[in-house]
Amino acid sequence: MEHKTAVTALSALGHAGRLEVFRLLVKAGVEGMAAGEIARATGSLPNTLSANLNILSGAGLVQSRREGRSIIYTADYARMGQLLAFLVEDCCAGKPEICGVVTEIAARSACGADAGSC
Repeated sequence: MEHKTAVTALSALGHAGRLEVFRLLVKAGVEGMAAGEIARATGSLPNTLSANLNILSGAGLVQSRREGRSIIYTADYARMGQLLAFLVEDCCAGKPEICGVVTEIAARSACGADAGSC
């Protein structure tokens, strides 16, 4: 991941509302959630939620698809994994006993919501 891409993603997550939405979508898994469900779960106003989803989408952290009359949002697990890998790329001078758990989490995140598929 390029430095600029990482900064954009971290900037998108550096807002309490967007971080809450992103974490909710990570928990939702590959099925995702409709915008209305996200709004109810987070207590967001529609225009605020729309802006937050646009910023997360622009950072590559969220994807959307249309299902009937609903737009379903999902976390982009591959991008999340790339961001985590970028953050721990040079972790702890190569000493796995210091940050082995962190690199394990980054590797699992690349698998998506179903870590058993790796």
